[in-house]
Amino acid sequence: MAQLAVPRTPGARRPQAGEYLFDLAQIDRFKVGSDYSTTAASCVEGDRMMFALATMAAGTGAGAHSHPNEQWIYILEGTFVGDVDGVPFEAKPGVVIYIPANTVHSGKATAEADVVFLTVKDNSHSLHGIKAG
Repeated sequence: MAQLAVPRTPGARRPQAGEYLFDLAQIDRFKVGSDYSTTAASCVEGDRMMFALATMAAGTGAGAHSHPNEQWIYILEGTFVGDVDGVPFEAKPGVVIYIPANTVHSGKATAEADVVFLTVKDNSHSLHGIKAG
């Protein structure tokens, strides 16, 4: 199994040989897409996929951006509103959002509460996106 020497995403954690369990609350958090987003996350990167636990503060969010890797977002807490390729959505706990590769999207937490979500991406690119515009 090929291992990346360093994570594609600065701040992400790479598993060490024989390491299979990760307490995301104990992994350092970092800002994701600081030029377009308020998201903070803890991230673990394997050889082909990355997994992150992320938080977006109430009333804040991510402006329009894209990334060359596809993404899944699973809402754990709060209400997340936004759009994917111009199609609006409102996602509450238990909802999964699919974002195809190279698709412009944006979203924010409603003013009532922070949004906590899990996100999974393939490792063709980092966790960070590219600001649209």
